Amino acid sequence: MRRKFDEQMEKLNNQLIEMGSTIEQAISKACKALLTQDAALAEEAIKLENFIDEQEREIEVFCMRLLMQQQPIARDLRQIHSALKMITDMERIGDHARDISQLTIYIAHEKYIKNIDKFPKMADASIKMVTESIEAFVRKDTELAKSVIEYDDVIDRLFSDIKTELFELIKSNVTNGAQALDLLMIAKYFERIGDHAVNVAEWVYFSITGEHVKQRHGRT
Repeated sequence: MRRKFDEQMEKLNNQLIEMGSTIEQAISKACKALLTQDAALAEEAIKLENFIDEQEREIEVFCMRLLMQQQPIARDLRQIHSALKMITDMERIGDHARDISQLTIYIAHEKYIKNIDKFPKMADASIKMVTESIEAFVRKDTELAKSVIEYDDVIDRLFSDIKTELFELIKSNVTNGAQALDLLMIAKYFERIGDHAVNVAEWVYFSITGEHVKQRHGRT
């Protein structure tokens, strides 16, 4: 019975890794589309969001079957419960990658009012956080989970810098306002992706220790 359950948990780990890989693709495509103003590539990123939704549903059903058909002990229950919480945040990350792509399509025909070199840095940081959160879950690595949580400061600083730069552009020329707000929303979506990645890491930490990491920044 225990061996069967362990095999099922291994399958759950693989499903989470696959969902994480799809999220990485969505963020990467969304960011590249933004940089190149490629509306067609942005559409590809949007389509991935539907696949992410399907993966979330499949994992949810699988977890429910595990709970009903197996006899998980307390530690196992924490893992399954945490996986269900993780995929909710992972799905929201997919939503935000879609949101970025939709705004990219909206401004694809405009000349950018500023250099957007900080956006790929935000994308790279968020991908790193998502990937390492899932790796921490699979490896049951509390130190890696905590490092993901701390890494959120990198994205927060980048967002703060972008916000300051955009506000200065609006102050210098009010005609910059419309695009500046669109770019600010894109930066905010990247920042929210980081927040959801932190949520994932916090649930990973709970799955291993049974303790909650102190909540930060009042995230939802």
